[in-house]
Amino acid sequence: TDSIQYAENIQKSLLPSAEELSFMPDGFVLFQPKDIVSGDFYWMQNYQGRLYLAACDCTGHGVPGAFMSMIGSSLLDEAVIEKGLTQPNEIFYEVRKGFINALKQTDDTQKDGMDAALIAWDKGSSLQLAAAYNPVLIIRNGELIELKADRQPVGFLTGKQKAFTHHELELEKGDAVYIFSDGY
Repeated sequence: TDSIQYAENIQKSLLPSAEELSFMPDGFVLFQPKDIVSGDFYWMQNYQGRLYLAACDCTGHGVPGAFMSMIGSSLLDEAVIEKGLTQPNEIFYEVRKGFINALKQTDDTQKDGMDAALIAWDKGSSLQLAAAYNPVLIIRNGELIELKADRQPVGFLTGKQKAFTHHELELEKGDAVYIFSDGY
């Protein structure tokens, strides 16, 4: 288990730090991996005046899932920082292409990728998001608003790769936004 525990340190180093998470007012993260390393991960970038935050659930558990989470985290960074994509649906489409290329996926290979929700917040009232199998929930004035997820993964899907839905909404004072995986 020594090598797996060391791998846990590597995986944790890719997760946003407490200082980075402080950019989310009244935000919190609940992350309790079932195994020492995990296929679930959360990702964040504070880039060009916008806060990007994702909750992701990669295929696989334990070590295989952790490998996938490292690929997913790197692909998200690449899409936002290196390629300059700003809309969550476009970011997901680019990450999907990255998974397909990295894993050399075709119609007759394993369908690896991730279920995820990604928000882009301008730190004002504007929120953009995309959701792949995992919805985004908003609590507004005591009522639950569910922004439905696309029924496709961020990864290989048999047949034509469809675009992800672009959601955009104005937040109201007191809104609480929740993104999550099915891991908990």
